[in-house]
This record gives sequence, structure tokens and C-alpha cells, in this order.
Amino acid sequence: MPRSLGRRESEPSAYNPSMKVCKRCLVTGRVQGVFYRASAAEHAQQLGITGYARNLPDGRVEVLACGEQASVGVFCEWLRKGPPAAKVSGVEIIETGCDPMPVGFNIH
Repeated sequence: MPRSLGRRESEPSAYNPSMKVCKRCLVTGRVQGVFYRASAAEHAQQLGITGYARNLPDGRVEVLACGEQASVGVFCEWLRKGPPAAKVSGVEIIETGCDPMPVGFNIH
């Protein structure tokens, strides 16, 4: 995979809980119309994560999560289950650049 597209979650990396990271997450399943984005924003704010959540035309939700590695890891685990009405069937996580870091967490 070309470097410009990011690094897949499954590739090895050094773990440093306070290191700043950004991850682009593509969430599949019943994730639109079930308060997934609003719930994600609430959880992100509680964890100090910045970025966004937006619906994609194909029915997925795209989430950009930036912050301390440990917090982003906890958030990505939450994305795998989502709010009670959601039925998440998969989450593809891709490391991406985060310069500059986004400010706040927005819903698009």
C-alpha cells in the first residue's frame, strides 16, 4: 500500500499512550439514522478526541479520530459497538496524518 494512503491498523507500530495519532475509521452496518454520529461525538468529547463523523452515500459512517493514542484506541473500540440502536458489522481503521490536528469534534 502506498504510504500516502496511510497505514493499516494491523501493521505493527510502537505503542506510546500519550503520542498524538489520527485514525480514519469507516464504520459499516446499520449506522445511519440511529444517532451513531451524535453518540460518537459525545464519546469523542469525553475522551478529548478531535475530528469528525459524517455519513457516506454508501451507508457507512466515516470518523476521523485524533488525540492521544490511548484515548483514540478506547474510542475505536467504542466505534465497534456504537449506540444501542446501531448494528455495527465492521470498522476499517486507517492511520492517517494529523498535521494540523483538528479542533473540536464535528458532525457533518
